[in-house]
Amino acid sequence: MAVVSGARPAAGRAVSLVLLPSARRLLDAERRATVLGAVGRRFGLFTVAAFLPVQLATGVAIAVHKGVTWAALAEPGYGRILAAKLLLFCAVMLAAGLHGWASGTGRPAVARALATAALVGSLGVVLLATALPAT
Repeated sequence: MAVVSGARPAAGRAVSLVLLPSARRLLDAERRATVLGAVGRRFGLFTVAAFLPVQLATGVAIAVHKGVTWAALAEPGYGRILAAKLLLFCAVMLAAGLHGWASGTGRPAVARALATAALVGSLGVVLLATALPAT
């Protein structure tokens, strides 16, 4: 599980912050939907093929290095903060996946709400990561 690193690929935020405003300004609705759909599928593939495996591998490696056990996740301090971060990370990944589904099935309001939830959750994951006490 991703233990200390971030929650959502920077590329996903780049699409939201950089590509989307330009696409809205420069493309008509049909072309924008086509381009953003293709970009979303590409980033989804990248996330599943590269981002998540790297998150999982580095998270497990850091946990092993720090001596984290399943039982430690119930202990006050580091364990509980880490457990909260892991649960929030899973919720963010679920929201991001559902966002892709909603976007792909023509549910823009649901997709927007899920994207917002994933973004806010990502901020929470980062804040929890910074709250982890040094061990």
